[in-house]
Amino acid sequence: MSAPFHPALPPDIKPAELSRYWNQLLAPFMGADNRRASFQLVTTACMFLGTWALMWYSLRGPYWITVLLSLPAVGLMTRLFIFQHDCGHGSFFTSRRVNNLVGSIIGVATLTPYYYWRRTHAIHHATSGDLGRRTLGDVKIMTVEEYLSLRKLGRLQYRVYRNPIVLFGVGPIWQFIIKHRLPADAPRTWRKEWMSVLTTNTGLAAVVVLAHFTMGLKAFFLVQLPITLVSGVVGIWLFYIQHQFQDTYWRKHKDWDFCRAGIQGSSFYNLPRMLHWFTGNIGFHHVHHLASRIPNYNLQRCFREIKQLHHVTRLSFLTSLKSLRLALWDEANERLVSFRSLRHRQTA
Repeated sequence: MSAPFHPALPPDIKPAELSRYWNQLLAPFMGADNRRASFQLVTTACMFLGTWALMWYSLRGPYWITVLLSLPAVGLMTRLFIFQHDCGHGSFFTSRRVNNLVGSIIGVATLTPYYYWRRTHAIHHATSGDLGRRTLGDVKIMTVEEYLSLRKLGRLQYRVYRNPIVLFGVGPIWQFIIKHRLPADAPRTWRKEWMSVLTTNTGLAAVVVLAHFTMGLKAFFLVQLPITLVSGVVGIWLFYIQHQFQDTYWRKHKDWDFCRAGIQGSSFYNLPRMLHWFTGNIGFHHVHHLASRIPNYNLQRCFREIKQLHHVTRLSFLTSLKSLRLALWDEANERLVSFRSLRHRQTA
């Protein structure tokens, strides 16, 4: 088992004290602020609706103008999704009821059933980096040993799944447009989650009916489809890159540690300031995994003020692209490797 030592931690800290240590450091940033949350929600929603209306108006001209205008709309949709994400963690507003209401409404716009997503995402937080509990809410990962034990068909299926064209081309369509309409992986006992799927689908149907009797379905989909498709790609990419990098963290269940999974298994995606704004500071992902009750509007300040959080894997957009080739966890060397490097190693 790896020691729980971290470069910025006291060298004599015991594993049992690690969780309490981080909680004490991060506790001052965990409180929700209703005023800031309301300001974020109102301004972002108004900007999104305004951009959407401008895209609709632009349909009178060349369609490339509409597509170009979809780029800020995608950013604003991503930001709204982060608000829904914070609501799911109970960190956006102080009221649980308000969090659930706002999260459910945003879920119609993001095509994401709020209660279903909230539960699967909670599973992700509780099991991230645990090889013994790879269930819902994660990008599928296999160890080198598991991959080599497969027959040719099994290896081919996994290689197809991990192909970037499938992950970021087919993946968003499957996840947001198809799977969220009928999530077959949800047990029937998840009644609240299934009701969330039903109400989200009903809300989407109501929006489509309203569009039919007002602007027409053709105009509606010409505006909405580029937003939905591109924001889906952005969402899958952000979730992928926050945990899929060379020196990430995966351990067998008996050796797994929540804090190490947070600080080692989550990246700091060091984006330009404007992109941090559009993505709701989710790039400070190691902070979020250590304390999911910290709202998006406190993540950057938390990172800035607590120096212990600076000792983490930093990824820029360009360096993060290298992670696209990584697909297998090498337990012996504790790192993600590519199919090509595995083939070269076998040849050698």
